[in-house]
Amino acid sequence: MALELDQAAWPSLTHDIARWISQEYHDMNGLSIQTLESPPTAAEFAQLVHISRPVVIKGFQIPALKRWTDDYLQTKLQDQPISVAITPNGQADAIAAGPGGKLFFVEPFIEKVSMQKLLEQLNAEQDSDNLSASYLQSQNGNIYSSRFFESLNDDPSEFCALREDVPSNIPWVTEALGRNPDAVNLWIGNSNSITSIHSDPYENIYTVIRGSKHFTLLPPCEGWCLQERMYPHAVYGHTDSIDGLSVVPSSDTPPVRWSSVVNPDLPGSLPPEAHPLHVTLEAGDTLYLPVGWWHYVQQSGPTTIALNWWYDAEVRGMNWIWLSLLRGSGDVPSGNDETDTR
Repeated sequence: MALELDQAAWPSLTHDIARWISQEYHDMNGLSIQTLESPPTAAEFAQLVHISRPVVIKGFQIPALKRWTDDYLQTKLQDQPISVAITPNGQADAIAAGPGGKLFFVEPFIEKVSMQKLLEQLNAEQDSDNLSASYLQSQNGNIYSSRFFESLNDDPSEFCALREDVPSNIPWVTEALGRNPDAVNLWIGNSNSITSIHSDPYENIYTVIRGSKHFTLLPPCEGWCLQERMYPHAVYGHTDSIDGLSVVPSSDTPPVRWSSVVNPDLPGSLPPEAHPLHVTLEAGDTLYLPVGWWHYVQQSGPTTIALNWWYDAEVRGMNWIWLSLLRGSGDVPSGNDETDTR
């Protein structure tokens, strides 16, 4: 039976201890990111998971890399409606000012369009500063969900026609971890699309198919640098009073814990004790991003396409407890509390 704890009683690291852990980790590991010239064996990947540092992997070949031109994607999907995130600034699932200047965690407006329409929108947005930003980023196992492996009643996918180009699992990862992915996701955007800094409870294998992806990474022990706060939830929507998208507060969604650092790449956004890592992936490159690593993602190219495989993290043993302690628990202040100076 699981032991239930009062979250208010959970310990949190003092600032001095958190800084000491960050510096010790940096002194032992530096800022380098290992590159493998070919995919690892299952045993080699298990060792990478044990070390829990990002690794760039070359040579992971899948059919999508050779096939996914605009014409191919349009022909395969025809008029199939696909879910696209629309925001006024390219930042979905991010902090933004809403009514009265209050800060909210804002999810995107979702629009159903064809693949042809999405690609046209992405090209048009590249040439205009006035258009809203489109990003296919549904993150819900939009190619394969966990039910694909667990049940004959597979979840419907908007991208079933593309499954023959995308393996449902990665053999050397599945063998090393002893499980299938929890989700396989497709991402399509352009240079306007930005992923705000966050961490995930997954072992992440991320492959770029077209364009370039630029990652800013922080290890789990530097989560204290990101000043997480609690923000009321909202979505972007259309209102009668405002032309275009505006922030619409939610009435029945609990507050969201999120980093108050909007862009960690801006000078002064992170404390001097932070040690961000930077890595760019080109088409054909794969990044192993371990569970708990913070990441901020930008991209370049008129159309950038990527795939990722999310594998559930191992929660037995000490790893998950350690990650939870590093993230901090207990009292997380409001992002709209003017008296908070932490």
